[in-house]
Amino acid sequence: MMKAKTNAFDSLNPSQRRAVTFGTLVPDKGVSAGPMLILAGAGTGKTNTVAHRTAHLVLNGVDPARILMLTFTRRAAQEMIRRTQGIVAEVMSDRGKAGDRSVTSRLLWSGTFHSVGNRILRLYAKHLGLGPNFTVLDRADAADLMDVVRHELGFSTKDKRFPRKDACLAIYSYRVNTRLSLKQTLEEQFPWCMEWEADLTRLYREYVGRKQKNRVLDFDDLLLYWHVMMQNPVLAQSLSKNFDHVLVDEYQDISTLQGEVIQALKPDGKGVTVVGDDAQAIYSFRAAAVENILGFADRYKPKAEIVVLAQNYRSTQQILDTANALMADGARQHRKTLLATRQSNQKTLYVAMDDAVAQAEYITGKILQTREVGGSLKRHAILFRSSHHSDVLEVELTKKNIPFVKYGGLKFLEAAHVKDMMSVLRWVDNPHNSVAGFRVLKLVPGFGPGHAKQALDYFEAQNFSIKSLAAFDAPQPVKMDWKRFCAMLERLADPSTPWPGQVGLVRDWYKPQLERIYDAAFTRTGDLEQLETLSTQHASRERFLTELTLDPPVVTSDQSGASSKDEDYVILSTIHSAKGQEWDIVYVLNVSDGNFPSEFSTGKPEMIEEERRLLYVAMTRARNELHLCAPLKYQVTQQARDGDKHVYGAKSRFMTDRVLDSCERISLRNLRGVENLREAESTTVDVVAQLKEMW
Repeated sequence: MMKAKTNAFDSLNPSQRRAVTFGTLVPDKGVSAGPMLILAGAGTGKTNTVAHRTAHLVLNGVDPARILMLTFTRRAAQEMIRRTQGIVAEVMSDRGKAGDRSVTSRLLWSGTFHSVGNRILRLYAKHLGLGPNFTVLDRADAADLMDVVRHELGFSTKDKRFPRKDACLAIYSYRVNTRLSLKQTLEEQFPWCMEWEADLTRLYREYVGRKQKNRVLDFDDLLLYWHVMMQNPVLAQSLSKNFDHVLVDEYQDISTLQGEVIQALKPDGKGVTVVGDDAQAIYSFRAAAVENILGFADRYKPKAEIVVLAQNYRSTQQILDTANALMADGARQHRKTLLATRQSNQKTLYVAMDDAVAQAEYITGKILQTREVGGSLKRHAILFRSSHHSDVLEVELTKKNIPFVKYGGLKFLEAAHVKDMMSVLRWVDNPHNSVAGFRVLKLVPGFGPGHAKQALDYFEAQNFSIKSLAAFDAPQPVKMDWKRFCAMLERLADPSTPWPGQVGLVRDWYKPQLERIYDAAFTRTGDLEQLETLSTQHASRERFLTELTLDPPVVTSDQSGASSKDEDYVILSTIHSAKGQEWDIVYVLNVSDGNFPSEFSTGKPEMIEEERRLLYVAMTRARNELHLCAPLKYQVTQQARDGDKHVYGAKSRFMTDRVLDSCERISLRNLRGVENLREAESTTVDVVAQLKEMW
């Protein structure tokens, strides 16, 4: 008998359906809805629910172009659009109609906060004192510009240690995104910089002015300018009227600045749907504010609707029992109890062992056992609080020939040769961008920092005219190289030169510079070919530069190690990097006080609660097995290689009786060196009497 075809919405559980269909259907106007918070616990089908919500809006008459969807990665936005398209097409097919494939093309306003902010600023540029051709600096270029200003103000020659460029940029970014004063920022996050408050104020004022002069914005400006724009009632209303519905994903991870932008966009909350889980708020070091999600409902009158998704489709109930017990002891939160669709006889394992070596031996032994019965290595993930926690384990994995991949590596746009190519395009696109110009000029044969500075000063005196560069008095030995360089720039700057092929022009000029400047030029050439391929996916130079800056590829051949020949490998990852992932078997390293919670977080109750949430995220990555590893001893750093100084780790304060009751406890005490002696003779010796006779 044929199984009856089900509707795309039939797979939703009651809570998901309530979230998806929230609001009132209005004939010819779509869906009218007030503010809603979808509290989506770990593994409860958040992405599926949001996609169905979007499809519900579209199918009931909401224009896709009037839906603003904000996510934290471009891939998340693309996945949401893909799923929405599939749902709409399925429902239309059930209704006997052809699927509306234009939904994808009409969901125009979906992307990250920064990419959407970039588009909005270009549309409203003339109202914000911006030129529409402004350049977006990546983090590295922003730090370089900060360093230039820092040096010009004389802060690099201070008698006492002054914050380096990356620290200065981190302070600036944290202050912007948290909306705290500089003094509060320094007190809370950078206390060692407190004495430099006045100098940092000078630095940041000059940095802002230099960006305006160069017609560039950094990442934080994309949100800051948008925020300032929303404080103007006319501009705020002008933007708001373009959107009927605003959907925000991962709401627990947004900053105070982002929260205020959303609030200003829809002050009454009409059409606002936010999705997140306060129990997974673990990014305060990136200025994320958990208060956004904790206080969301009370921000509106009447209060926002709250829909809790607690049906977990990932983990067994035994694993969830441990995670639920952990969060039950937490302070202020949206309380929820996750319920699984699967049961198991295997409880969470809490494994106590002597030290990091025993921990490594336990994990590698378990992994090899699983492999021998046909299990894939990729089923295993080993998660840790800090990257160095896996050092001993990595040695043991290598010794036992177990391949592994550890999350991290050099990002594509951080590779020197890729930055060189991108800088040429950025400088042509925005001649005021002196950071890019200075880097590019130093690539010309015979040009050092001195000649590059002279050329930049000449260029500025000629009102930033690309054609004027050819008249600059270049050193005699390199005049022909200078002539070829200027000809290349003029072709790129000519409006009649089509965008397709421009990256090829730069690559042809840059190839001899690459071979002259860098070792292993051949291995780096692949990145430049990849850059040219990526350029064909964008309609213009501005879109290419902006999209690649806001959402760069990760892989690069610059200084890369040998590629793994194994198709199967174990995953090693920090917990922060593992968020959103899942594996069959998860091992969590060093579950003891000082690591969970981290010793650097124990001074503030709110930071301890974030550490609790971090452990919760680690636990809820597991599908079938969860191993919490708790070594007793930790080696002291900064001692001789054969030294044996160590400290004892206390039981994690998070492993309360309630949490431990949900676990199966295992103690693997190291018995190496202990001998079992047999009783030789049935003879007794009066040791005490002999000792007394010594005195």
